[in-house]
Amino acid sequence: MPSILLAVDGSENALRAVKYFVARRDWYQQPLELHLLNVQLPIASGLVKSYISKSQLDSYYRDEGLAALSQARSILDDAGVPYQHHIGVGELAKTILDYAQDKASSLIIIGTHGRGAVAGALLGSVATSVLHQSDIPVLLVS
Repeated sequence: MPSILLAVDGSENALRAVKYFVARRDWYQQPLELHLLNVQLPIASGLVKSYISKSQLDSYYRDEGLAALSQARSILDDAGVPYQHHIGVGELAKTILDYAQDKASSLIIIGTHGRGAVAGALLGSVATSVLHQSDIPVLLVS
């Protein structure tokens, strides 16, 4: 069964990518395995980690990830599209690529702009990084 990774950050552009997929899912002749992914940036400071437990950090990442996935999940649920959702923690583009590789995805779908306004002024730094580093086809949705 073909696998597609749909990376979202909760932004309007990411939701457009979800809606784009939903509107075109009938293009695929066979059932798909859809993986919905949100990536949280790690709290990098060792100082912070000395005051907060791993379980508290994991809870924080889970809560933030679920919040970012909420609207995308609603769109997919309303459309009756089955999916698995995932929350990753790490450098954004690398984590997306790692998940795509791990899930044997044949396509990565990502919005061209996310939440980072300055870094993504033209195409979006995460989308650009994924596009340039991926061995898997990448569909950019604006």
